Amino acid sequence: MTRAAVVMASVLVIFALVGFAGGEELPGAGNLTNAGSAYAAEYRNGTSATRLAGENETLNVSLESVAEGFVAPLMLTTAGDGTGRLFVVDQVGTVSIVDGNGTLVTEPFLDVRDRMVDLNPSFDERGLLSIAFHPGFRENGRVFAFYSAPLREGAPEGWDSTNRLSEFRVDPADPDRVDMASERVLLEIDKPQSTHNGGSIAFSPRDGYLYVPLGDGGAAGDSGTGHTPGTGNAQDLTTIYGKMLRIDVDDISAGNVSEPPENVTWTTQAGVLYGIPEDNPFVANASIPPEIYAYGFRNPAFISFDAEGNLYVADAGQDLFEEVSRVAKEGNYGWRLREGTHCFDLLNFRTPPVTCEPVGHLGEPLIDPVVEGGHDLGTVIIGGRVYNGTALPDLSGRYVFGYWSNTFAPGNATLLAATPPVDWNASDFPDSAENLTPGDVAMWRLQRLNVTATPAGSVDTFLLGFGEDSEKELYVLTTGVAGPDASTATGRVWKIVPANVTVTATPAVEED
Repeated sequence: MTRAAVVMASVLVIFALVGFAGGEELPGAGNLTNAGSAYAAEYRNGTSATRLAGENETLNVSLESVAEGFVAPLMLTTAGDGTGRLFVVDQVGTVSIVDGNGTLVTEPFLDVRDRMVDLNPSFDERGLLSIAFHPGFRENGRVFAFYSAPLREGAPEGWDSTNRLSEFRVDPADPDRVDMASERVLLEIDKPQSTHNGGSIAFSPRDGYLYVPLGDGGAAGDSGTGHTPGTGNAQDLTTIYGKMLRIDVDDISAGNVSEPPENVTWTTQAGVLYGIPEDNPFVANASIPPEIYAYGFRNPAFISFDAEGNLYVADAGQDLFEEVSRVAKEGNYGWRLREGTHCFDLLNFRTPPVTCEPVGHLGEPLIDPVVEGGHDLGTVIIGGRVYNGTALPDLSGRYVFGYWSNTFAPGNATLLAATPPVDWNASDFPDSAENLTPGDVAMWRLQRLNVTATPAGSVDTFLLGFGEDSEKELYVLTTGVAGPDASTATGRVWKIVPANVTVTATPAVEED
């Protein structure tokens, strides 16, 4: 049997599994590709290159040191409770508080180190990946965490680990501590490989639901052990790998909750500890996990919402292209049929085919990213946020993000800002993919952020994440080593400030 015949046979099996055999297509079939955009990354002589605005359009900022002494800080967020506290997620398994006075509290707010896998100190994508405070946290004290645990009993033999989505409650006697005995595991996902965990969970300000991004399982090309033959996991709607999930943590009776098929590689507490929003796109199809909101992702490690509630996903690429997408319900974001705006060849990662279909296996349009970068700027994208603060008017409405580094030693991060089209309106973005037009996914223009007046003079370190405080000002999280080495303490939190602001010293640590 030829390779094409094998692929087609696998596709037909998937059609039958998800209930679309017989020619029925998902709505919205059309061309939503940005291939050929003036702002899309280029393929040149076996490598990729980013199209940046001219050097005279570079934006100048400074970084002000806020806190240090972390190992690998991945995320900074607030509780939305009016206290002004900043919560810093460290990959090694702790969440620390920088209080309203700018003082780093010694004892962690949350600590799952005794529940996690052992991390590889030289490099690891596992760990404590994110937290999300319930929108009603001030009243109910609920906080959710996503982290990598040892492989659960009953998982496939030889697989790597199990990711957990858990709910915790704050200790009623101490608002700066989580009651670690309060953990309730909502979802467990077995991982065939250690990479592509997704993980930056977040509540939508628009609908109040919890969004959970999951990678394709790991391994190159969405293939191999634990990956669906022929299509890969991200394009297989019968799995939750390579998907964006949306769940209701408040109404366990919501939506169409059904038991998962036997022998799946995840366990769920749907109908017990969480419900399914009734307008999730696949609740009517028993063969598709009802948690799925959108699909076609490789490693959607960073998600964020803008002020209008639009969802942005930074998806790590394979060998050539990095991307940021605006995500709509039921959308197919292309992987592994495409890498960014470019066609993808499973047999030759570094040479994109010249042409490919703009639709998925079910006839649905593949939605291209609004931001695309090459590997000339670094090895992997670090997703950020749309800036909604007031201190940096030049960044208003722009998506601020960066690259981890372009080498493993020493670190050499890049900071960037993406500007939407001039006629773009955040409030007009459709909720559903069936209503998307090419204008809704038009490419954004990229500019460098030139960092001045930092103690190091530049971002000569590894970029791990971004954060936002209660005033909507942005923060940058860095570390001096490539992996989560607990013997080091080179992780730092910086605030992005105007270029003419003099930086201040790091605040003292609060002694308990």
